[in-house]
Amino acid sequence: MHFDYTMAFGAFLVAIVVGLTGMGGGALMTPMLVTFFGVSPLTAVSSDLVAAAVMKPVGSAVHYRQGTINMRLVGWLCVGSVPAAFCGVLVAEALGDGDQVQDIIKKAMGVALLIAAAGLAVRIYQAMVDRVARHSGADRRTAAPGDPASVDAPEIRVKPIPTVLVGAVGGLVVGITSVGSGSLIIVALLALYPALKANQLVGTDLLQAVPLVISAAIGHLFFGDFKLEVTAALLVGSLPGVYLGSRISSRAPGGLIRRLLALVLLASALKMFDLGPAAMAWTLLAAIAAGVATWMTVRHRHGLPWVGLDRGRPDVDPALREPEETSAGGPER
Repeated sequence: MHFDYTMAFGAFLVAIVVGLTGMGGGALMTPMLVTFFGVSPLTAVSSDLVAAAVMKPVGSAVHYRQGTINMRLVGWLCVGSVPAAFCGVLVAEALGDGDQVQDIIKKAMGVALLIAAAGLAVRIYQAMVDRVARHSGADRRTAAPGDPASVDAPEIRVKPIPTVLVGAVGGLVVGITSVGSGSLIIVALLALYPALKANQLVGTDLLQAVPLVISAAIGHLFFGDFKLEVTAALLVGSLPGVYLGSRISSRAPGGLIRRLLALVLLASALKMFDLGPAAMAWTLLAAIAAGVATWMTVRHRHGLPWVGLDRGRPDVDPALREPEETSAGGPER
């Protein structure tokens, strides 16, 4: 078996991002295999899912010990996601194994990546609005430090049918493309349950992703195009990368990392559609310009200057400056 050390190093870099943000495993790893190492889309999906089946329990175990998992949500998500993930493998297998099929899977990955990038952009926007509202004093829902309301987690009323549907759609996408167990489902959870804290979102998503990914991995072992040498390289690089990313996540600027991750997801999606370098560069520049314009507009609407730093303001509690980095129970993983 030929071991690719360059692929292992690439997996190490991607895994650091995953450890820092809790997102981007399949959404970054699979496009990396296809784009930079010439792995066929179906082989990349199969090998990445088998590697993820080994990695996912590590992060979920940390959140389980911290008590940042809603077990009822996990149960209802798995009702939809586990069988759908296996069915997604059968769908990919039913398409065949020719060049046309590989192109279909590649395009499906591109669509999934675009949805993931858009979902992450929504998360960034919501965190941006929350942060600016706190700085301007417009958000009165935030409890002062020491107030019991700032410590107790809100009661979540589980919605079984929408939750099962989210799991089913996410599982089907993961089974076909390997993208979505951390990028798509977590965004859908945020839309369904906005009261969930950031670490609860990540912890719940990580645990439900364990049986989801295992189901998809079993399907790909039987029906996909699994390659042991690719999976071995991914695991050798990913395991220390995830550990390192998790260790430094509490010190890293989470907001900046999420913005960079959104751009990487967008670039990966454009690459799946074979967009040329010039068109890709202009698209990414337009996305950056749109993000800056949105940030300035949100600040202006809350009575703050169009531009300016709030870091030095003595009236702002440091814990409120980056709410996504300071959620109770530890950093997102």
